[in-house]
Amino acid sequence: MNQVDRSGATTTERLARTAGALYLLTFVTSIPALALKAPSLAAIGSGNPVPERGALVASVVLELVLALACAGTGVTLMLLLRRRSAVRGFGFLASRLVEASLVVLGAAVLLALSEPDIAATASAPALVAVHDAAFLLGPGLLPAVNALLLAPAVFRAGLVPRAVAAIGLVGAPLLLGSAAATLAGVLPQVSPVAGLLALPIAVWELALGLWLLVRGAGSRAAVDHGSSPTSHPAATGEQAARPLEAAASSS
Repeated sequence: MNQVDRSGATTTERLARTAGALYLLTFVTSIPALALKAPSLAAIGSGNPVPERGALVASVVLELVLALACAGTGVTLMLLLRRRSAVRGFGFLASRLVEASLVVLGAAVLLALSEPDIAATASAPALVAVHDAAFLLGPGLLPAVNALLLAPAVFRAGLVPRAVAAIGLVGAPLLLGSAAATLAGVLPQVSPVAGLLALPIAVWELALGLWLLVRGAGSRAAVDHGSSPTSHPAATGEQAARPLEAAASSS
């Protein structure tokens, strides 16, 4: 049931705005985390001393928050979509949880590498490789799967306009191609070309987060009742009352 709180917001609106805020939180955490950890990982991978332990620890904290935000978007959007696009909603939740798990795995590796004794060992570059693999399979690949599952579902549910959903559907194959090229050894994981191919998905997630946060649930009836907004209960009641009025006038 779509309950209304004291501020007048429905459960659907609160879920939509929460999902939007969590999507924006993934940007606030992932970009600084990448900037903080990249110099240290490059230094460890080349056998040089760690530039700054504090940067790695800070990136660990940011990535843990990122993982929670990923899981949170999965839960909130699954709740929004379960009546209209249940399969896609639960598929998105599963994909988001796997992505969050891979982010946590990468954060655990970073935490280990923040210890000078571990970072100085011969096995440290192997740990960097584990982190890079987790990053590639998680934030580097699964956002494309997320977009393929989510973009059609949120459009059909009336949560976003066609243009926003189209960005996700265009960006998904580009990111999949970039990840495949990296796995094949054709494209470096961190490169201008890889960044360019990932840009549409980043724009999709940013647009989705802003739209949900600002506009809320959009077509509320479509989400809650799995039908168009014209099938609101008030309209149904009016249609049911017309035969009774006709009978009364004829008598």
